[in-house]
Amino acid sequence: MRAGGPLRYRRRVIVEEHWWNGDRTTRGRRDVYIRTDGRQWQVQAQIGGATGRSKIQDCPSRGAATILAGAWRGSGTGWRELPR
Repeated sequence: MRAGGPLRYRRRVIVEEHWWNGDRTTRGRRDVYIRTDGRQWQVQAQIGGATGRSKIQDCPSRGAATILAGAWRGSGTGWRELPR
């Protein structure tokens, strides 16, 4: 896992899915993203908005990324999938 910061892709990165926990305060906001450059898959969990902390995990496939993103969201209600 890497600390938050710019991702280093060799190709254009696409956010495939993005969820938000619905908290409008910077401190309580949480986001989970699935991203790909067409070859690599990553899941990012971000806490505290754009200036907060994040955790990034590489995944071997889209399926693995989807499972990890679900685990990082947990069973809490209120998560919303945001449009791309």
